[in-house]
Amino acid sequence: MLNQRRTTNLLLLIIVIPLVFYLLKVLSFIFIPLIFSMFIALLFLPLMRILGRRRVPKVVSIVIVLLLVIGGLKIGIELIQLSSREILANNSSFLEKAEPKLIDLKKYLFENFGIEVETDKNVFAQLFQKENIGSTIDFLRSFVTSLLMTAFFVVLWLAESINVHKLLNNTILKQKHTSIKAFMKIEKDLIKFIKVKFLVSALTGVFTGLMCLFFDVSFPIFWGLFAFAINFVQMVGSFISVVLLSIFAFVELDPTSTLFFFILSISLVQIVFGAILEPIFMGKSFSINIIAVLVMLMFWGFLWGIPGLIMAIPITVFIKIILEQFPSTKLIASLLSGNETEVRNL
Repeated sequence: MLNQRRTTNLLLLIIVIPLVFYLLKVLSFIFIPLIFSMFIALLFLPLMRILGRRRVPKVVSIVIVLLLVIGGLKIGIELIQLSSREILANNSSFLEKAEPKLIDLKKYLFENFGIEVETDKNVFAQLFQKENIGSTIDFLRSFVTSLLMTAFFVVLWLAESINVHKLLNNTILKQKHTSIKAFMKIEKDLIKFIKVKFLVSALTGVFTGLMCLFFDVSFPIFWGLFAFAINFVQMVGSFISVVLLSIFAFVELDPTSTLFFFILSISLVQIVFGAILEPIFMGKSFSINIIAVLVMLMFWGFLWGIPGLIMAIPITVFIKIILEQFPSTKLIASLLSGNETEVRNL
């Protein structure tokens, strides 16, 4: 009877898991704003508590938080507009520098490797031209819709209309003491992750932009913003930032000494902030196995695209903390964290 029940539970699990993933994929337009809003709400949760202790009405506290979020978005939009104006103002001079370099590269590839590349003078310029108007409008409509949904969910989280603690207590974690302990750890670790990741990404973006200014590489504001945004993608983001910026700098810098020192400088920025300071600030709570990180990045990236890549690590940390609460799943949590000592003990 017991074996039959286990077999039934296993079959149900095999059916339910693909169904859950399918729903996450199909309903991504709801789940992505929901998860993003949870991270935003967690970031401002300490401020909400401070205002609550000072007897500020909850409605007023929510309005203050929303104004801070709107202010942050306003600053981001201004920086993007400034970057766009910078690109539109200097793209002609950049293209003048790019053309002879591309001709030399084409000649080098043909003479040394026998590779003949057909280039159109207008192809490179099209990178700076407006995309199809219809697709741009569709993208903006989708972005604004996601933004409004995220703002709506932020209000629900802060107003406790969506209560994670009660949800965990009534579903996954049945014991009150366990659910409170798990929720406090989830809240503490995710708030720490968001703060550290934002700070490290901001410093990475600022110093990347400064390196572009120092070495006279075009569009420093754009590259600073790009380094800031892509840094939220764990591990892969730093690599993409260095590679793309190095290829771009090849057009403008001397391909011998200057280019080498520029690549070395932006690589050091990524190493200092991403590989040294970030792990120190994060601590042991976020020690996740490299293989687990790559698997989660591929999985959530496939499921939700770029938003999935950004949220992959905090979601993994959330799952790891939940798995640590049950004796039967502690081994999986230890494997995710890459802690060999815990695995041996289990």
